[in-house]
Amino acid sequence: MERFGARLRSAMENLGPLCVGIDPHPQLLTAWGLSDDAAGLRKFCETCVSSMAGRVAVVKPQSAFFERHGAAGVSVLESTIRQLRDAGTLVLLDVKRGDIGSTAAAYADAYLDPTSPLASDAITASPYLGFGSLRPMIDRALDSGAGVFVLALTSNPEGAQVQRAVGPDKTTVAQAMINAIAQVNEGVAPMGDIGAVIGATVGRSALELSTVNGPLLAPGLGAQGGKVDDLVDVFGDATRLVLPSYSREILGRGPRVEDLRAAVTRTLDDVRRLL
Repeated sequence: MERFGARLRSAMENLGPLCVGIDPHPQLLTAWGLSDDAAGLRKFCETCVSSMAGRVAVVKPQSAFFERHGAAGVSVLESTIRQLRDAGTLVLLDVKRGDIGSTAAAYADAYLDPTSPLASDAITASPYLGFGSLRPMIDRALDSGAGVFVLALTSNPEGAQVQRAVGPDKTTVAQAMINAIAQVNEGVAPMGDIGAVIGATVGRSALELSTVNGPLLAPGLGAQGGKVDDLVDVFGDATRLVLPSYSREILGRGPRVEDLRAAVTRTLDDVRRLL
């Protein structure tokens, strides 16, 4: 299979640099007039697939909102991933997994093995057991043509306690993660397969991103307070690598498919204006 970075670059160029989340939290299900159960979840996701498949570069289901419904919810997640991928849309599964050894390898089997019912084009991962703990996921991704987005500098205020901490070499933890990603991506064209997650609301972060050579997922836009214009401050001359991510800003326009599609179009226009 073609490398994830190459597939993502092509999708961003052809459809625009935009990731849309599928976050079926209870309040949103209610706002759409749906029941907070597996049946409501299924209807919600069918509407999202109809609105987004083939129209955006990446769709990002948040696994937790499916898992809360047990096996029936995970079944809906499997179906949603399959429908999106069958339509040619890249799926970034937001699971933020992070563990060591055989457990990390099991997560890789679950989400990055092409034969798994949850197989996705990429996943999010937490490196705070050490970047090296992610090697089973990274290695499986590189072997199977998938990607991993590593949390680096997130927009939640609590993250600063760890991510902005400075090590003995005077490098922040966030920058250390960026440096490690850059090593994995070195020399890969047109773009590496391992990305970083950097919140759109972190402001001028002083991160050195010039060597990362991988996609930079920017959540926190829209309902969380981030604006497209903020991306220049956060990412500087690395904006060509940025994949802006929206969820509630677009999902809140539902449940009509035509309204969701219109919201996607407006958001893409804003993003393209800057990036």
